[in-house]
Amino acid sequence: MTDAHPGTDPTRQILAWYDRHHRDLPWRVTPAMAARGIRADPYRVWLSEVMLQQTTVQAVKRYFDLFTSTWPTVADLAEAETEEVMKAWAGLGYYARARNLKKCAETVALSHDGRFPDTEAGLKALPGIGDYTAAAIAAIAFDRQAAVLDGNVERVISRFHAIDAPLPGAKPQMRALVAAMTPADRPGDFAQAMMDLGATICTPKRPACALCPLKETCRALAADEPERFPVKVAKREKPVRLGAAFVAIDEADAVFLRKRPGHGLLGGMTEVPNSDWTARRDGGTEPDAAPFAADWQTCGTIIHVFTHFELRLAVFRCRVSRAAAGGPGWWEPWHTLDGQALPTVMKKAIKQALPAAFEPNAPVREKVRTP
Repeated sequence: MTDAHPGTDPTRQILAWYDRHHRDLPWRVTPAMAARGIRADPYRVWLSEVMLQQTTVQAVKRYFDLFTSTWPTVADLAEAETEEVMKAWAGLGYYARARNLKKCAETVALSHDGRFPDTEAGLKALPGIGDYTAAAIAAIAFDRQAAVLDGNVERVISRFHAIDAPLPGAKPQMRALVAAMTPADRPGDFAQAMMDLGATICTPKRPACALCPLKETCRALAADEPERFPVKVAKREKPVRLGAAFVAIDEADAVFLRKRPGHGLLGGMTEVPNSDWTARRDGGTEPDAAPFAADWQTCGTIIHVFTHFELRLAVFRCRVSRAAAGGPGWWEPWHTLDGQALPTVMKKAIKQALPAAFEPNAPVREKVRTP
């Protein structure tokens, strides 16, 4: 626990707030648990930090529980089939994380005797671990005095100091300020406290400044403009790409699926056949881009937003015999589709063509009749 009277030291104020108001998360060792001698498990810290990249805490909880119950240790994950890991990850997005997760587990198991390195430099040498993740694991799992800077922390530190320089250019300045505040005695708790403060109090819109432990010395609040920070360079409008997805259904209501190449966007994931994604308005959005000849019927269009572009897929479906379908792939019963390594964009396309496919506990349905 931190000092009973933190005074005006912002670090101690944040830790005192954390001791009272921390979030209880499945991967977290709380101050009370630490007082009983419980230490953070580097495997669980690493797993949670990788999952939390670009993803909300609420979305991650279910996946974290699934992974830790299926593969309780890094050695278990290292021995898992890659296909099973990708299936378990399906829907969480940013699928390069899942591929790197498997590679990292194998590296730790085979090259480090199942133990994660306990320094930032050692952690950064592992697949899929960058500056932020290395600092977070080092601080939370190994009590290293590492400066942890994620989006929540950027918001807190930029408002506390009223940093006018825009992101991403201001990151080095922010990291230096966080490093100066990070204590030697509780670096992991401090990192998690800053994250919690940004997630629950110092929110992007309408921050609850009256409840903030730093309200007396926050420069942005003193200027009555906390929502102006962090300053960001105006985003450019995302380019739009077009394509078509083809949902083939056989006599038994199975859907034709195939596997994407193991590299690139959505690498190694499962998909329905689809055309190239192009910026051309006349490129690949018609039935003639289908993988085989059939009576393809239009089902509308779905939109999916990736990090760097917006994708609009025209969706087609057909009823076809298995013998008529060509190309590598397999037929998956519609009621087991949710167990496949389908990314969200492919689930959207299938649901557009076969709405009941992802309804929970849906009964066995009659055969789909093409419109």
